[in-house]
Amino acid sequence: MSKPFDGAITQFLKDNTTKDQLKVFKSAKKKDIISRTFPYKTRMKREDYEAEMARLQVELVKMQTWLKSTDERICLIFEGRDAAGKGGTIKRFTEHLSPRVANVVALPAPSDVETTQWYFQRYIAHLPSGGQMLLFDRSWYNRGVVEKVFGFCTDEERETFFRQVLPLEQALVHDGMRLFKFWLNVGRAEQIRRFMERENDPLKQWKLSPVDVDGLAKWDAYSAAIEETLTRTHSEFAPWTIVRSDDKKRARLAAIRHVLHALPYDRKDEEAIGAIDPQICGGPDIWNA
Repeated sequence: MSKPFDGAITQFLKDNTTKDQLKVFKSAKKKDIISRTFPYKTRMKREDYEAEMARLQVELVKMQTWLKSTDERICLIFEGRDAAGKGGTIKRFTEHLSPRVANVVALPAPSDVETTQWYFQRYIAHLPSGGQMLLFDRSWYNRGVVEKVFGFCTDEERETFFRQVLPLEQALVHDGMRLFKFWLNVGRAEQIRRFMERENDPLKQWKLSPVDVDGLAKWDAYSAAIEETLTRTHSEFAPWTIVRSDDKKRARLAAIRHVLHALPYDRKDEEAIGAIDPQICGGPDIWNA
């Protein structure tokens, strides 16, 4: 079976991994967590996850009814390391919601026309109207991290972004929009394991991009850009919520719980929502734990 990018993920693992590290990859079972700093050793049991997710999705449907009846506006931003599980988390949010209410936006690289516009312009065009929830699968924070790491913007353009982003978000919040900013973080070993799975699965190979491949050697540059971005754009009115996603199941549950706890929708069942695990979901202080 042919592999995307001529098997670049496999080759990177061979060229940049010690024998001991390779043993960890080869000996780890699918349920094992291979990050040494993650608070759990194994992934959440599927039956427990499915039961908890079912209860949360019922609450999401209740939230949707409240959203439509009140004309509230909700915007969820999902950022994170490559292969951190953004798409899967978004899918669980929207799985049982109306596409007329919950819209997912994943913008491609800007066109020639868009590069001449105000940086935020193409994102603002998608912001929700009354009774809608928008979920950004990557957002204007591309400029803070990916564009910095790959040189897609100048330092001056990035500084302009940092000067403008908090006033913009403050204006949105003061206008009544409920804004949630998620950063999904995954350890390097788990990221490589997920890339390997994508490389070897014909149904997932489309998820790999040249940026993913080239980014493997830029872990430290990513870390520096992430830390600076989180530090400079975390605010009282638009805080970052960090979700540690080495276990996708726990990450999805934590993100949904965070949103449901924050919204005053009718017939909320706090017991069904459950408590947020502070080892998995918290502020910027846990992003690189």
